[in-house]
Amino acid sequence: MDSLPTVLLKPGEADRIVAGHPWIYRGEILRLTRQPADGELVQIKDHRQRFLGVGFFNARSKINVRVLSPERVEINEPFFEGRIRAALAVRQRHLPEATSYRILNAESDFLSGLIVDKYEDVLVVQISSLGMDRRKTQIAAVLQKIFSPRAILERSDMASRKFEGLAEGGGTLAGELGGPVSVKLNGLKFEADLIGGHKTGLYLDQQANYQAVAQFAKGAQVLDCFSFLGGFGLHAARAGAARVHLLDQSAEAIAASQRNAAANGLADQCSFEAVNVFDWLKAQTAVQPHEKVIPRFDLIVLDPPSFTRNRASVPDALRGYKEIHLRALKLLRPGGTLATFCCSHHVDATTFQDVILSAAYDTRRILRRVAIYSQSPDHPVIPMIPETEYLKGFAFEVVR
Repeated sequence: MDSLPTVLLKPGEADRIVAGHPWIYRGEILRLTRQPADGELVQIKDHRQRFLGVGFFNARSKINVRVLSPERVEINEPFFEGRIRAALAVRQRHLPEATSYRILNAESDFLSGLIVDKYEDVLVVQISSLGMDRRKTQIAAVLQKIFSPRAILERSDMASRKFEGLAEGGGTLAGELGGPVSVKLNGLKFEADLIGGHKTGLYLDQQANYQAVAQFAKGAQVLDCFSFLGGFGLHAARAGAARVHLLDQSAEAIAASQRNAAANGLADQCSFEAVNVFDWLKAQTAVQPHEKVIPRFDLIVLDPPSFTRNRASVPDALRGYKEIHLRALKLLRPGGTLATFCCSHHVDATTFQDVILSAAYDTRRILRRVAIYSQSPDHPVIPMIPETEYLKGFAFEVVR
């Protein structure tokens, strides 16, 4: 292990690594004992030569080192097997009934740059770091050993790979898969296109929240905005909603959610519209001077895609969030519930709530907060790694 290239950190840069954060940036490095190859394992020491751990090196990335362990370990199949089994134990403890869930959530499970999702008997791998990409064969072999899946797919088709010097990648790593997969979430069936669909197939990070929000749906007129495959809407329908109207800009997503509703025997309670949600909300709240909007929904769910990918675009994102909350609050009946989510890491929970309260002030609504949401437990939050916490949400009742 002492033969590994050594990365020495500048004074004052070791504390964050000792506390558990896995990223070492180029500007934090004092010197290298020899130049490592990109993707090579290195050992990390502070400026006083005290050992801090081992990780993958990549000179092409702003994150020069991704720390894997505070101990001197070899990164081989037994290493990956131990980490994957430990992550699996967390899911089995916190989501014991789930058959589809995220097995590995990169930094959350101390495998920076590696995500693995389980959709019934199919696994989907997403790799965003060079070191993990070089060990793809080992990772796939361990996944085969532990899960014996029907197929292992790779969906490394995100633009962020270019920052690691990697092209977008994809394909079948093991087994065969033809056509969509029927996935169960909380007992409901959802059709997932794992090969060409959005992300790796479904939004597994909302699995617990689908169930939690549905408690407000019994007997309600429900509006599910940015509905994708119908996660919130179909859970609401099963919980006894009188009517659920689902909106999404993607005609393909709306068609899939219609099929999902039919497959679960919920089609009669649901209606669907492929439309720009901003435009729809604006049209539904447009009135002539001296007219008032007539609220007609008892539960509105707002679960938009991220409005911001970087800090520079946060002000524009906040204006977008305020706009949809303003419109939604006008459509909510007194006593109704607004369940709303933000999946941008760059917008923290306090800022997000402030936007909602600002929209409530402008619409002269008083809100009672009745629930706080986070990502499902298969997307663990490590507080010392702020990047692992991105999804936040609230449920508010309209007092008046």
